[in-house]
Amino acid sequence: MIITRKRFLQVTGVSALAVIGERLAGTLAGAMQNASPASPHALTAGRWAMAIDLPKCAQKEGCTKCIEACHVAHNVPESGTPAHRIEWIWKSTFDSAFPSERNEYQAARVKNLAVPLFCNHCDNPPCVRVCPTQATWKREDGIVMMDWHRCIGCRYCMAACPYGSRSFNWVDPRPFIARQNPGFPTRTKGVVEKCNFCNERLAKGEMPACVMACPQSAMIFGDLSAANSQVRQALESRYAIRRKPELGTKPEVFYIV
Repeated sequence: MIITRKRFLQVTGVSALAVIGERLAGTLAGAMQNASPASPHALTAGRWAMAIDLPKCAQKEGCTKCIEACHVAHNVPESGTPAHRIEWIWKSTFDSAFPSERNEYQAARVKNLAVPLFCNHCDNPPCVRVCPTQATWKREDGIVMMDWHRCIGCRYCMAACPYGSRSFNWVDPRPFIARQNPGFPTRTKGVVEKCNFCNERLAKGEMPACVMACPQSAMIFGDLSAANSQVRQALESRYAIRRKPELGTKPEVFYIV
């Protein structure tokens, strides 16, 4: 069969329109997914931030309530395979989380302290700058968001994040969701995901799941720009550190020591 130039242009033109239409539909779906529903009870802030009281957190050794609550709320899969692990919150040792704080005389109780880690929602997020599809962006209130419909799985954001806060779905995660939350979308194979500071809960007037689940009230969440907020007062009255501050990313997750 001989294809004329006119016929070739017709076929390629239709194909191009189909691709554009598919991407537009995905973009619109993503926008709907990430849009916060209007609610008179929605929690708002000039700059959301988290402070974790490590002495309080250490009082309940081995506690993983914050991790469990977050992963159930956001349909985080548990495949059981380390190579396919997806984590929105996880724990690491103080020594590993804060390499710049290491010293040869550090007390063992500090060195091996279990520290909750997640996305730092940086004020200067390198992940946002490198994303070629704008699948990750920073909201005006500081939350670094993700649109899974626009994610093409290039993992540039993972390479740019100096905190290891993002996970990649190497396999279909849906069969590995133990208790599915129908109120939150599931993901697909080939996309990156991470903590979203529970933006969907804030839109309904609820605090983050991890904050509510902590039995020691060690996680303090609030508006960093408000002088009377609990998180601001905690940071002004106690000494706190941030992960890898020398990189200039300005994390909005603080650790009270």
